[in-house]
Amino acid sequence: MTSRRKLRQKGVSPGARRQRGVALVLVLWILLLVTISTGAYTLTARMDQLEAHTVLSGTQARLAAEAGLNFAVLSLRDPDDTTRLVPDGRSYFVSFEGIEVEVQVTDERGKLNINAAGEDVFINLLSNNGVPVNDAELLAAAIKDWTDIDEIERANGAELAAYESAGLGIGPANRRFLMTEELLQVLGMSWNLYMQLAPGITVHGGGAEPDPAYAPLEALMALPDMTEEDARNFVDDRHSEESLSDLNLSLPNGEVAMARGRGLTYSILAKATMPNGIWDQVEATIRLGGSSDGRPYRVLRWREGFHH
Repeated sequence: MTSRRKLRQKGVSPGARRQRGVALVLVLWILLLVTISTGAYTLTARMDQLEAHTVLSGTQARLAAEAGLNFAVLSLRDPDDTTRLVPDGRSYFVSFEGIEVEVQVTDERGKLNINAAGEDVFINLLSNNGVPVNDAELLAAAIKDWTDIDEIERANGAELAAYESAGLGIGPANRRFLMTEELLQVLGMSWNLYMQLAPGITVHGGGAEPDPAYAPLEALMALPDMTEEDARNFVDDRHSEESLSDLNLSLPNGEVAMARGRGLTYSILAKATMPNGIWDQVEATIRLGGSSDGRPYRVLRWREGFHH
Protein backbone atom coordinates (compact mmCIF):
# COMPACT_ATOMS: atom_id res chain seq x y z
CA MET A 1 0.00 0.00 0.00
CA THR A 2 2.80 2.39 0.86
CA SER A 3 4.62 1.80 -2.49
CA ARG A 4 1.47 2.25 -4.52
CA ARG A 5 0.69 5.37 -2.56
CA LYS A 6 4.17 6.76 -3.36
CA LEU A 7 3.76 5.97 -7.09
CA ARG A 8 0.38 7.71 -7.15
CA GLN A 9 1.90 10.67 -5.40
CA LYS A 10 4.56 10.91 -8.15
CA GLY A 11 1.95 10.55 -10.88
CA VAL A 12 3.54 7.34 -12.45
CA SER A 13 1.61 4.12 -12.57
CA PRO A 14 3.36 0.70 -12.55
CA GLY A 15 2.16 0.01 -16.14
CA ALA A 16 3.64 3.25 -17.44
CA ARG A 17 6.94 2.45 -15.78
CA ARG A 18 7.06 -0.95 -17.48
CA GLN A 19 6.29 0.65 -20.83
CA ARG A 20 9.16 3.08 -20.34
CA GLY A 21 11.49 0.15 -19.61
CA VAL A 22 10.39 -1.66 -22.78
CA ALA A 23 10.82 1.54 -24.81
CA LEU A 24 14.35 1.97 -23.45
CA VAL A 25 15.27 -1.58 -24.45
CA LEU A 26 13.85 -1.04 -27.94
CA VAL A 27 15.81 2.20 -28.32
CA LEU A 28 19.01 0.43 -27.27
CA TRP A 29 18.36 -2.37 -29.80
CA ILE A 30 17.69 0.15 -32.55
CA LEU A 31 20.91 1.99 -31.70
CA LEU A 32 22.80 -1.32 -31.80
CA LEU A 33 21.32 -2.21 -35.19
CA VAL A 34 22.10 1.26 -36.57
CA THR A 35 25.67 0.96 -35.29
CA ILE A 36 26.10 -2.49 -36.87
CA SER A 37 24.57 -1.33 -40.17
CA THR A 38 26.79 1.74 -40.24
CA GLY A 39 29.87 -0.36 -39.48
CA ALA A 40 28.97 -2.90 -42.14
CA TYR A 41 28.44 -0.14 -44.70
CA THR A 42 31.75 1.47 -43.76
CA LEU A 43 33.56 -1.88 -44.04
CA THR A 44 31.95 -2.61 -47.41
CA ALA A 45 32.87 0.82 -48.71
CA ARG A 46 36.43 0.33 -47.48
CA MET A 47 36.67 -3.09 -49.12
CA ASP A 48 35.32 -1.70 -52.38
CA GLN A 49 37.89 1.08 -52.24
CA LEU A 50 40.72 -1.39 -51.62
CA GLU A 51 39.49 -3.65 -54.41
CA ALA A 52 39.29 -0.75 -56.83
CA HIS A 53 42.77 0.35 -55.80
CA THR A 54 44.12 -3.18 -56.31
CA VAL A 55 42.50 -3.47 -59.74
CA LEU A 56 43.88 -0.07 -60.74
CA SER A 57 47.38 -0.99 -59.51
CA GLY A 58 47.19 -4.34 -61.31
CA THR A 59 46.17 -2.64 -64.54
CA GLN A 60 48.99 -0.11 -64.22
CA ALA A 61 51.47 -2.93 -63.56
CA ARG A 62 50.23 -4.87 -66.57
CA LEU A 63 50.56 -1.88 -68.88
CA ALA A 64 54.03 -1.13 -67.50
CA ALA A 65 55.04 -4.74 -68.15
CA GLU A 66 53.88 -4.42 -71.77
CA ALA A 67 55.87 -1.19 -72.01
CA GLY A 68 58.92 -3.11 -70.77
CA LEU A 69 58.41 -5.74 -73.45
CA ASN A 70 58.24 -3.10 -76.18
CA PHE A 71 61.30 -1.41 -74.71
CA ALA A 72 63.15 -4.73 -75.10
CA VAL A 73 62.02 -5.08 -78.73
CA LEU A 74 63.20 -1.53 -79.49
CA SER A 75 66.57 -2.34 -77.94
CA LEU A 76 66.94 -5.59 -79.90
CA ARG A 77 66.56 -3.61 -83.13
CA ASP A 78 69.37 -1.27 -82.11
CA PRO A 79 72.36 -1.84 -84.46
CA ASP A 80 74.81 -0.71 -81.76
CA ASP A 81 76.14 -3.70 -79.81
CA THR A 82 77.20 -1.50 -76.90
CA THR A 83 73.67 -0.25 -76.17
CA ARG A 84 71.59 -3.27 -77.19
CA LEU A 85 70.29 -5.55 -74.44
CA VAL A 86 72.35 -8.73 -74.11
CA PRO A 87 69.95 -11.62 -74.88
CA ASP A 88 71.30 -14.20 -72.45
CA GLY A 89 68.62 -13.99 -69.75
CA ARG A 90 70.30 -11.37 -67.54
CA SER A 91 68.03 -8.88 -65.76
CA TYR A 92 67.75 -5.22 -66.71
CA PHE A 93 65.77 -2.73 -64.63
CA VAL A 94 63.99 0.29 -66.07
CA SER A 95 61.45 2.69 -64.59
CA PHE A 96 58.21 3.92 -66.16
CA GLU A 97 56.59 6.75 -64.16
CA GLY A 98 57.81 5.36 -60.87
CA ILE A 99 57.01 1.72 -61.71
CA GLU A 100 60.02 -0.60 -61.67
CA VAL A 101 60.16 -3.06 -64.57
CA GLU A 102 62.51 -6.02 -64.74
CA VAL A 103 63.26 -7.18 -68.29
CA GLN A 104 64.95 -10.43 -69.33
CA VAL A 105 65.68 -11.30 -72.95
CA THR A 106 66.83 -14.72 -74.16
CA ASP A 107 67.87 -15.54 -77.71
CA GLU A 108 65.93 -18.69 -78.69
CA ARG A 109 69.14 -20.14 -80.12
CA GLY A 110 70.20 -20.63 -76.51
CA LYS A 111 67.32 -23.01 -75.86
CA LEU A 112 66.99 -26.65 -76.85
CA ASN A 113 64.68 -27.16 -79.81
CA ILE A 114 62.71 -30.28 -78.86
CA ASN A 115 61.94 -30.94 -82.53
CA ALA A 116 65.60 -30.98 -83.52
CA ALA A 117 67.36 -32.62 -80.55
CA GLY A 118 68.45 -36.24 -80.79
CA GLU A 119 67.95 -39.00 -78.24
CA ASP A 120 71.45 -38.57 -76.80
CA VAL A 121 70.81 -34.87 -76.11
CA PHE A 122 67.49 -35.66 -74.42
CA ILE A 123 69.21 -38.31 -72.31
CA ASN A 124 71.78 -35.71 -71.19
CA LEU A 125 69.02 -33.21 -70.40
CA LEU A 126 66.87 -35.67 -68.48
CA SER A 127 69.65 -37.40 -66.52
CA ASN A 128 71.19 -34.04 -65.58
CA ASN A 129 67.78 -33.10 -64.17
CA GLY A 130 67.74 -36.07 -61.83
CA VAL A 131 66.06 -38.71 -64.00
CA PRO A 132 67.74 -42.15 -63.61
CA VAL A 133 69.64 -43.10 -66.77
CA ASN A 134 67.39 -46.07 -67.63
CA ASP A 135 64.26 -43.91 -67.26
CA ALA A 136 65.93 -41.11 -69.23
CA GLU A 137 66.60 -43.50 -72.12
CA LEU A 138 62.95 -44.64 -72.14
CA LEU A 139 61.59 -41.11 -72.03
CA ALA A 140 64.02 -39.82 -74.68
CA ALA A 141 62.95 -42.61 -77.05
CA ALA A 142 59.27 -41.91 -76.32
CA ILE A 143 59.81 -38.23 -77.17
CA LYS A 144 61.35 -39.13 -80.52
CA ASP A 145 58.54 -41.63 -81.25
CA TRP A 146 56.07 -38.80 -80.61
CA THR A 147 57.56 -36.71 -83.43
CA ASP A 148 58.52 -39.32 -86.05
CA ILE A 149 55.94 -39.90 -88.76
CA ASP A 150 55.77 -43.70 -88.56
CA GLU A 151 54.06 -46.14 -86.21
CA ILE A 152 57.19 -48.24 -85.77
CA GLU A 153 58.23 -48.31 -82.14
CA ARG A 154 61.95 -47.69 -81.71
CA ALA A 155 63.99 -49.49 -79.03
CA ASN A 156 62.83 -48.23 -75.62
CA GLY A 157 60.25 -46.07 -77.37
CA ALA A 158 56.47 -45.79 -77.19
CA GLU A 159 53.93 -45.86 -80.00
CA LEU A 160 50.15 -46.20 -79.82
CA ALA A 161 50.15 -49.71 -78.30
CA ALA A 162 52.26 -48.54 -75.35
CA TYR A 163 49.87 -45.66 -74.66
CA GLU A 164 46.86 -47.96 -74.83
CA SER A 165 48.54 -50.41 -72.44
CA ALA A 166 49.00 -47.50 -70.04
CA GLY A 167 45.26 -46.78 -70.20
CA LEU A 168 45.59 -43.66 -72.33
CA GLY A 169 43.08 -42.99 -75.07
CA ILE A 170 45.46 -41.12 -77.36
CA GLY A 171 48.91 -41.93 -78.68
CA PRO A 172 51.77 -40.04 -80.32
CA ALA A 173 50.92 -37.25 -82.74
CA ASN A 174 53.61 -38.42 -85.22
CA ARG A 175 54.42 -34.82 -86.11
CA ARG A 176 56.57 -32.01 -84.81
CA PHE A 177 55.72 -30.42 -81.47
CA LEU A 178 53.70 -27.27 -81.99
CA MET A 179 54.29 -26.06 -78.44
CA THR A 180 56.51 -27.21 -75.60
CA GLU A 181 53.48 -28.06 -73.44
CA GLU A 182 52.82 -31.03 -75.72
CA LEU A 183 55.70 -32.78 -73.97
CA LEU A 184 53.21 -33.42 -71.15
CA GLN A 185 51.37 -35.82 -73.44
CA VAL A 186 54.45 -37.99 -73.95
CA LEU A 187 54.32 -41.26 -72.01
CA GLY A 188 56.49 -40.93 -68.90
CA MET A 189 56.64 -37.12 -68.73
CA SER A 190 55.47 -35.71 -65.40
CA TRP A 191 54.32 -32.18 -64.62
CA ASN A 192 57.16 -31.53 -62.18
CA LEU A 193 59.80 -32.69 -64.66
CA TYR A 194 58.28 -30.60 -67.42
CA MET A 195 58.37 -27.50 -65.21
CA GLN A 196 62.08 -28.14 -64.59
CA LEU A 197 62.77 -28.32 -68.32
CA ALA A 198 60.38 -25.61 -69.57
CA PRO A 199 62.65 -22.53 -69.24
CA GLY A 200 65.31 -24.18 -71.41
CA ILE A 201 63.28 -25.68 -74.27
CA THR A 202 61.59 -24.24 -77.34
CA VAL A 203 59.91 -25.04 -80.65
CA HIS A 204 60.64 -21.64 -82.22
CA GLY A 205 64.33 -21.76 -82.95
CA GLY A 206 67.63 -23.15 -81.92
CA GLY A 207 69.27 -26.34 -83.09
CA ALA A 208 70.01 -29.90 -82.03
CA GLU A 209 71.95 -28.46 -79.09
CA PRO A 210 71.55 -25.13 -77.28
CA ASP A 211 74.00 -22.35 -78.07
CA PRO A 212 75.87 -21.81 -74.75
CA ALA A 213 76.48 -18.13 -75.52
CA TYR A 214 72.78 -17.45 -74.82
CA ALA A 215 71.57 -20.58 -73.03
CA PRO A 216 69.71 -20.39 -69.73
CA LEU A 217 70.82 -22.73 -66.97
CA GLU A 218 68.05 -25.22 -67.82
CA ALA A 219 69.26 -25.52 -71.43
CA LEU A 220 72.92 -25.89 -70.48
CA MET A 221 71.93 -29.09 -68.66
CA ALA A 222 71.53 -30.74 -72.09
CA LEU A 223 75.25 -30.37 -72.85
CA PRO A 224 77.67 -33.24 -72.16
CA ASP A 225 79.68 -33.32 -68.91
CA MET A 226 77.55 -30.49 -67.50
CA THR A 227 76.49 -30.38 -63.84
CA GLU A 228 74.10 -27.92 -62.26
CA GLU A 229 77.00 -26.25 -60.41
CA ASP A 230 78.97 -25.95 -63.66
CA ALA A 231 75.93 -24.45 -65.38
CA ARG A 232 75.35 -21.91 -62.61
CA ASN A 233 79.01 -20.85 -62.61
CA PHE A 234 79.01 -20.52 -66.40
CA VAL A 235 75.86 -18.34 -66.38
CA ASP A 236 77.31 -16.15 -63.59
CA ASP A 237 80.57 -15.70 -65.53
CA ARG A 238 78.69 -14.89 -68.73
CA HIS A 239 76.43 -12.36 -66.99
CA SER A 240 79.53 -10.58 -65.66
CA GLU A 241 80.52 -9.76 -69.24
CA GLU A 242 79.22 -6.39 -70.43
CA SER A 243 78.98 -7.67 -74.00
CA LEU A 244 79.02 -11.05 -75.72
CA SER A 245 81.07 -9.79 -78.65
CA ASP A 246 84.31 -10.85 -76.96
CA LEU A 247 82.88 -13.85 -75.10
CA ASN A 248 85.52 -16.51 -74.55
CA LEU A 249 84.33 -18.89 -71.83
CA SER A 250 85.10 -22.61 -71.74
CA LEU A 251 82.55 -25.34 -71.07
CA PRO A 252 83.31 -28.46 -68.99
CA ASN A 253 83.88 -30.49 -72.19
CA GLY A 254 86.48 -27.97 -73.40
CA GLU A 255 84.27 -26.25 -75.97
CA VAL A 256 84.63 -22.47 -76.09
CA ALA A 257 81.40 -20.47 -76.07
CA MET A 258 81.31 -17.70 -78.65
CA ALA A 259 78.46 -15.43 -79.75
CA ARG A 260 77.57 -15.96 -83.40
CA GLY A 261 75.85 -12.89 -84.80
CA ARG A 262 72.36 -11.64 -84.02
CA GLY A 263 69.30 -13.83 -83.85
CA LEU A 264 65.75 -13.17 -85.00
CA THR A 265 63.69 -14.97 -82.37
CA TYR A 266 63.68 -14.03 -78.69
CA SER A 267 61.82 -14.77 -75.48
CA ILE A 268 61.11 -11.67 -73.40
CA LEU A 269 59.93 -11.61 -69.80
CA ALA A 270 58.84 -8.26 -68.38
CA LYS A 271 57.76 -7.96 -64.74
CA ALA A 272 56.42 -4.65 -63.40
CA THR A 273 56.21 -3.92 -59.66
CA MET A 274 54.16 -1.03 -58.28
CA PRO A 275 55.39 1.02 -55.28
CA ASN A 276 52.71 -0.73 -53.17
CA GLY A 277 54.12 -4.15 -54.06
CA ILE A 278 51.44 -5.23 -56.55
CA TRP A 279 53.01 -6.71 -59.67
CA ASP A 280 52.19 -8.34 -62.97
CA GLN A 281 54.21 -9.78 -65.81
CA VAL A 282 54.00 -10.77 -69.45
CA GLU A 283 56.11 -13.24 -71.36
CA ALA A 284 56.32 -13.41 -75.13
CA THR A 285 58.32 -15.16 -77.79
CA ILE A 286 58.73 -12.77 -80.70
CA ARG A 287 60.36 -12.80 -84.11
CA LEU A 288 61.81 -9.59 -85.48
CA GLY A 289 61.00 -8.53 -89.00
CA GLY A 290 57.54 -6.99 -89.05
CA SER A 291 53.98 -8.31 -89.09
CA SER A 292 50.77 -7.80 -91.04
CA ASP A 293 49.45 -5.36 -88.41
CA GLY A 294 52.41 -3.04 -88.82
CA ARG A 295 54.35 -4.04 -85.75
CA PRO A 296 58.14 -4.41 -86.06
CA TYR A 297 57.86 -7.98 -84.79
CA ARG A 298 55.54 -11.00 -84.78
CA VAL A 299 54.28 -12.65 -81.61
CA LEU A 300 54.81 -16.41 -81.68
CA ARG A 301 53.80 -17.08 -78.09
CA TRP A 302 52.17 -14.92 -75.41
CA ARG A 303 51.51 -15.47 -71.73
CA GLU A 304 50.01 -13.02 -69.26
CA GLY A 305 48.42 -12.91 -65.82
CA PHE A 306 50.55 -15.72 -64.45
CA HIS A 307 52.72 -15.85 -61.33
CA HIS A 308 55.66 -18.12 -60.57
